[in-house]
Amino acid sequence: MLRRFLAVLFLLASTVAAKAEALCEIAPIRSRQISQFKVGSDATTFGRLEFIGGIEMTSPNALFGAVSAIRFRPGGESFVAVLDTGHWVEGAVIRDAAGRLLGTTDLAITAMTDANGGAQLKKWMVDSEGLALRDGAVIVSFEQAARVDLYPDPGFAGSRPIGQMSLPFRVEELRSNGGLETIAIAPKDGPLAGAAVVVAERSVDASDNLLAGILDGPLRGAFAVVRNDPYAVTDGAFMPNGDLLILERRFNLASGLGMRIRRLAAADIRPGAVVDGEVLLEADMGYQIDNMEGLDVVVRPDGETRLILVSDDNHSILERNLMLEFRLRDGYTN
Repeated sequence: MLRRFLAVLFLLASTVAAKAEALCEIAPIRSRQISQFKVGSDATTFGRLEFIGGIEMTSPNALFGAVSAIRFRPGGESFVAVLDTGHWVEGAVIRDAAGRLLGTTDLAITAMTDANGGAQLKKWMVDSEGLALRDGAVIVSFEQAARVDLYPDPGFAGSRPIGQMSLPFRVEELRSNGGLETIAIAPKDGPLAGAAVVVAERSVDASDNLLAGILDGPLRGAFAVVRNDPYAVTDGAFMPNGDLLILERRFNLASGLGMRIRRLAAADIRPGAVVDGEVLLEADMGYQIDNMEGLDVVVRPDGETRLILVSDDNHSILERNLMLEFRLRDGYTN
C-alpha cells in the first residue's frame, strides 16, 4: 500500500514538473532574398520610405508560421516574436556583405506558459497578437480572450505571467476577433513617459473610431484612432521622437490584399483625443507583401532608423512568411 502511495506521489510530481517545463523546439529556417519591393521594378523609394531588402522564410518545422508581432533587441539583430498559436520565437537576423537581410538563425519556438504553469493549447486563450519589451518585462496582448499579460525578461519563455495590465476602457467593448492587435512602448523622454499603448484591430467606439488606450504613466486613459475602412490595424511601434507608426492591412475579393503604414503625431496621443495621421507607405498585390501583421522600429548603432515588417502566413500554403526592411528617408526621422 505504501509503495503504491509513493508511486502515485512520484507520478503526480513528475506530471507537475512536466507541466511546468516549457516545450521548446528548434526550427531551421530557409530564406530567399527579396531584392525588389515592387514586382518587376528596381525602384527603391516608396512614399516616405526606402526599401533595403527582405526575405521569404520557410521551415520544415510545422510550428513555424503565423507570426503576429516582432520586437528587436538593441542593435537590431536579435529579436523576440510571438505566433498567434501561443508560442514564443527567439532568433537573430543574418545579413549579407552589403548589410541586407539574408536570413535568420535557427529559431527557438517555445509554447507559452499559462497562469497555472502549463502550456495552454486552446486557440481562443492563446491568440497572442501584440508584443512589447520594456524594463525587464515582455508584454503580450491577446485578442480573443482579451488581456495584456506581463512576463519576466530574461526568462519569459519558461515563465508563467507575472502580472497583467488593466485597460482604460471596458473589455466588453472589444470584438472577439478584432480586438487588441497592437501594443507598443512610448519613448521614456516623450510626453507619454514610456507608457504602454494599445490600439484595437477593428473594435470601435460609438463614433466608429478604433478603440485605443494609454495603459500607464501620467496620461493614462482612453483615446481613439480614426478608422479608414477597409483597413484594419495589425501592429504599431513608436519612433524615437514619440510618433506612433501603425501598420494596417486590408483584404477583399474586389481589390485583393493591401497594406499601409500611418504615422500618428506624438502630440496628438492623449486621453480623449481622436487621432489620425499621414500615410507613409501604401502597397497592394503588385508589391512583395502578404498578410502583414508585425512592425518594429529599429534604431541602428549608427543612429539610422529602420522599419522591419513581418507577415503571418496563417500556416497556409497560399500565404508567405516575409520579413521586409525599410529606411526612413533623410529628413524624416524627427
